[in-house]
Amino acid sequence: MRSSLRAGVAALAAAVGLATGTAHAADTPLRDLGAAKGKVVGTAVTGSRLTGTYGDITGTQFSAVTPGNAMKWGSVEPARGSFDWTEADQIVAFAQAHHQQVRGHTLVWHNQNPSWLTNGSWTSAQLSGLLHDHIDTEIGRYKGRIAAWDVVNEPFNEDGTYRSDLWYDNLGSGYIASALTWAHAADPDAKLYINDYNVEGVNAKSTALYDLVRSLKQQGVPIDGVGLQAHLILGQVPSTLQQNIERFADLGVDVAITELDVRMQLPADSTKLAQQAADFRSVVAACAAVTRCVNVTVWGFTDDDSWVPGTFPGYGAATPYDENYQPKPAYHAIAEALGGSTTTPPPTGACTAAYSVSSQWNTGFTGQVTISCSGASLSSWKANWTFGAGQRITQAWNAACTQSGAAVTCTNASYNGSVPDGGSVTFGFNGSWSGSNPVPTVTLG
Repeated sequence: MRSSLRAGVAALAAAVGLATGTAHAADTPLRDLGAAKGKVVGTAVTGSRLTGTYGDITGTQFSAVTPGNAMKWGSVEPARGSFDWTEADQIVAFAQAHHQQVRGHTLVWHNQNPSWLTNGSWTSAQLSGLLHDHIDTEIGRYKGRIAAWDVVNEPFNEDGTYRSDLWYDNLGSGYIASALTWAHAADPDAKLYINDYNVEGVNAKSTALYDLVRSLKQQGVPIDGVGLQAHLILGQVPSTLQQNIERFADLGVDVAITELDVRMQLPADSTKLAQQAADFRSVVAACAAVTRCVNVTVWGFTDDDSWVPGTFPGYGAATPYDENYQPKPAYHAIAEALGGSTTTPPPTGACTAAYSVSSQWNTGFTGQVTISCSGASLSSWKANWTFGAGQRITQAWNAACTQSGAAVTCTNASYNGSVPDGGSVTFGFNGSWSGSNPVPTVTLG
């Protein structure tokens, strides 16, 4: 084999979002990428923070906001008959100013209720009346300004039985149909959801929710959608997520990913961030693939406004932006899953591509390219080169390769886009040649 056929190495920075100080958002905001796919892209927010960089990112990147705590019963009516709508009003006003939807969260829950309610001694009729009044009051205040409500939140145990709480224990499972009926009467134009966690894949809990929604539909109870919270652990996206979304859609209801985050054991590193990006991409892609999956909402977009560290000690870094408002690989993965592209380079030389010819015969050859990273990581990759002697690729594996004239572009397969810091991936191809077979220079980007 001629010396010119020996392995040649070319290194340019890869064009992909990384958790580095040079990271920046995709050219097209997530809200616009989502709109092109018919999806609403939202974030949970804290009303008092909707200024400065936090407010700018919220208004620019997202087409919907969810009050993280401001609309829960304990927040709006801390003392019976004494209401505080300050933060909720602030969030609704922000959304209107930025042409965003608001997702109301949440009307009926076992948690974050005011002490006067949970410590009271109520007959079933009294408790039912209090719930009815609460729904009327809150929905009535925002009638016409809330696109969707999480009416009933987390009604099930992990085994699919009903949760023992203030509502079920005193009113039975019928409280769910009553709450939906009252909510519809209070604002007939708002979409009404049941929302729960650990129902992302097909399991006992999600099947109980499926059976409930089917029963409610059969009874004519107003139910427009189900919310899959998607508080996920790194590397544990359910393999049946899209199947589960599709079966709910087949019931004739919408599906929303309502509280997406992916927590990891701290400290974060490039390998974990690459896996997190893959997880976000999987969830958003599953929603994008189903017409009736209408909304993807992250539960806070920045790590310094995340509930995770306070709830799961030792875990965090669960959102698409770091604590300094820099987009992480997860942000770029969301953009890519919605059809966008990103062009943020990692440190120069951190990721390289090596082209080599492993075998050659009269009219053909086998080549391969190895992409390696040191000091950075990739959540996706694209390799480019130009053949110098008329070579043609005839077959490729572990990549999708196209050739136009002498120019070749190869992109990652669905399973090998992530290249961790210190790791590598390799793809190969067969090609034809005549006369000479010089090694081209490969660039990433």
